[in-house]
Amino acid sequence: MRKLIMIPLLIALGACGARGDLNPPQGASLPVAPRGAETPPNAEELLERDALAAPERSVELRRRSEEREDDPFDLPLNKAHEIWTILPSKTA
Repeated sequence: MRKLIMIPLLIALGACGARGDLNPPQGASLPVAPRGAETPPNAEELLERDALAAPERSVELRRRSEEREDDPFDLPLNKAHEIWTILPSKTA
C-alpha cells in the first residue's frame, strides 16, 4: 500500500524540476511593448532583473573571526538607562 502511494508522489516530485521554454498560457499573450519600445519584450527579457531589483553586495564578507571596532552606541543596559533618565522629557 505504501508503495502505491509513494510512486505517484515520486513522479510528481520529478515533474517539479522540469525545465523548458516559458510560454504564455493558451489564449493569453505577453505584456504590450513599453512606451518607446518598438517590440514587446520576450519571456527571457521579462525575467532579467535590473540593478535596482538585485543590487550587488558592496561589502567584503568576513572570512574569519576578527575583533570588532569599538561601537560608541553599544552601551551596557545600566548606562543606557542612566542616559535616558538624564534627558529632559517633553511634557506640554
